[in-house]
Amino acid sequence: MNKKQKINSVNSYRFSPGILVLENRTVYKGIGIGYQGTTTGEVCFNTSLTGYQEIISDPSYAGQIINFTFPHIGNVGTNKEDHESDKIWTRGVILNSEITNPSNYRSLKNLDIWLKKNKIVGLTGLDTRSLTNYIRDNGAPKGTISNSKKENLNIKKLLNQSIKWPGLKGLDLAKKVTTKKKYIWKGFKTWKKEVGFEKNKKKLFKIIAIDYGIKKNILRYFSNFKCEVVVVPCNLQAEEIIKLKPDGIFLSNGPGDPAATGKYAINIIQKLIKKNIPIFGICLGHQLLSLALNAKTKKMKRGHRGANHPVKNLINNKVEITSQNHGFEVVKESLPKNVVVTHKSLFDNCIEGIKLKNKPVFSVQYHPESNPGPQDSHYLFNQFINEVRKNAKKKRY
Repeated sequence: MNKKQKINSVNSYRFSPGILVLENRTVYKGIGIGYQGTTTGEVCFNTSLTGYQEIISDPSYAGQIINFTFPHIGNVGTNKEDHESDKIWTRGVILNSEITNPSNYRSLKNLDIWLKKNKIVGLTGLDTRSLTNYIRDNGAPKGTISNSKKENLNIKKLLNQSIKWPGLKGLDLAKKVTTKKKYIWKGFKTWKKEVGFEKNKKKLFKIIAIDYGIKKNILRYFSNFKCEVVVVPCNLQAEEIIKLKPDGIFLSNGPGDPAATGKYAINIIQKLIKKNIPIFGICLGHQLLSLALNAKTKKMKRGHRGANHPVKNLINNKVEITSQNHGFEVVKESLPKNVVVTHKSLFDNCIEGIKLKNKPVFSVQYHPESNPGPQDSHYLFNQFINEVRKNAKKKRY
């Protein structure tokens, strides 16, 4: 047996006690996996059946502990191609069942080894259904997970840690996860079986992507459309963005409270809107665009996280099954009259998409790049690129 096969075929973790302590003193006991340590964050749940590596590596989960509702997490291992970010920002993970030996031709590492390498604290053996029901009924709580080979986990200390953590409301995490300096995306397209990542050799349009916590697969989709993508920090001023002569501007996904990020982002976006450049926002980008249009946002009770969320397109009356990850939403009553609601959730009727009446500016709350998730919403990239193409023909600065 060679080294690679050994990594794939042996459960790497040894049993150690693990515990989750919620802010209301609820305690869940389990088995420690991943990195040995203690971490505090907002405990949320994700209902996706696939794509756990993409989910864990999504920067939008900064400050959060993910409770997976699907029991078989880790069964296809991990690889080098499914990372959504170069650094993992997720605080921790909670699984129902033991991580099994991976069975997939792309697997390079057992999930437990991957968690250790990325310093992600994890627990398994919990009643994740009970925890999910709690979050559904009471909202996403603050919680602390800890695993250690030492038997004496201090519940009182962990409880205090949960209570003292400030939570996500009022927290700007975009500045933490954003790129520190602008860079040009290397041009890889989305992954294809037996081909891998092909490189885009044609650069017909220039897209400026404001990075609030951007996923790599969004960048890959723009490469599919023969775009050069320049990724810039979340607080780069509008004047500097205009100097880059964009054909279109993208407002990325990201973590944290949009109102907190909006303290600097709103002014930048408002200036960009005045330039009549096509603007497309996803997730946090959608919320920030709404704030820039003088709407308001609020914290949701439990949020939307999973790859099976039904959304109705109010323009064509079609239903899309979407991939989502957000804990804040736009307040419908606060939208100005020049904004049209284009999409709504069929779970709770919250706003899932908007557009400006008189400008090529629109956004959606969900993830049309769908990694992981269904591909019902890819048309939104086509919609944006069509506006970009029109702008490129008449562009002048």
